[in-house]
Amino acid sequence: MRVLLTGSSGWLGRFLAPRLRAAGHLAIGLDVAPGADTHVVGSVAERAVVERTFSNHGIEAVVHAGALHKPDIARYPGSAFIEVNVTGTLNLLETAAAAGHGRFVFTSTTSLMVSQEIHQGTGSIAIWLDESLGPLAPRNIYGVTKLAAEGLCRLHFLEHGLNCVVLRTGRFFPEEDETQRDLSGPNLKANEFLNRRLTVEDAADAHVVALDRAPALGFETFALSAPTPFVRSEAPEELKRAPAGVIERHYPNAQALYARHGWQLPTSIGRVYDASRIERVLGFRCATDFGRVLDALRTDGELPFAHDSAYQSPKERHTRS
Repeated sequence: MRVLLTGSSGWLGRFLAPRLRAAGHLAIGLDVAPGADTHVVGSVAERAVVERTFSNHGIEAVVHAGALHKPDIARYPGSAFIEVNVTGTLNLLETAAAAGHGRFVFTSTTSLMVSQEIHQGTGSIAIWLDESLGPLAPRNIYGVTKLAAEGLCRLHFLEHGLNCVVLRTGRFFPEEDETQRDLSGPNLKANEFLNRRLTVEDAADAHVVALDRAPALGFETFALSAPTPFVRSEAPEELKRAPAGVIERHYPNAQALYARHGWQLPTSIGRVYDASRIERVLGFRCATDFGRVLDALRTDGELPFAHDSAYQSPKERHTRS
């Protein structure tokens, strides 16, 4: 199929494009910044750009991975998030529905599941987050606009029969977390594979599987993260208060491996993303989990995830050039 890939110059897009090609698709990239897999430089917020791209390239399906993200809150006004994340998604959905498409994959975020209360972590237990969580109360403009875009996907399935798969992805960015400086970047990312992170490679693979299965699914929403070793009934108080003991029950050598590398296990886990439903329904399971991280530490091998403290999105580099 001729698949329109938005965000093709971005971190996820650069991994998605070759995987789409490997699956036999022709990926047509659309991004505000030029890139190796970007054929059209423009914004999804511009309806004429979207319609021209569909027409000129014979688009048959859409993987919508382009967006303004949480770090962009410091750089762009709220209106820009609405234009790109909401209006841009609507432009794509309406054009795809008018063309009679049957497949639309939307990259959403687990961030929209985190209310201000959950984010502050003032409760005494770890919160379990999966697709059944509700009502949703996103804490910032990023989450609000992503949730609105999810609603538009559902609406276009109901009104036009456009099969839409929404993937609420956990963290897979390579850069430092500007909100947490107590641990090194690699240490922090490794810890997050217990409850909220996945690799960009796994994120890309999930999108390709979702594209393939969309006609059989209709409208579906999935949380996407590395499989957590924890279960919902397992010591939620202990995970919040002293998770090292829970981790040690699953990975008896974790503490020693961490100590050997000068790393620290998390001292508190306030929330856990459960990606078990995507495995049950879609048959997809992330290949990299916390066990793979420990394997790398054990053998002094390369860590199975990307870390780049100097990473800057192509969008920002292009804007400043």
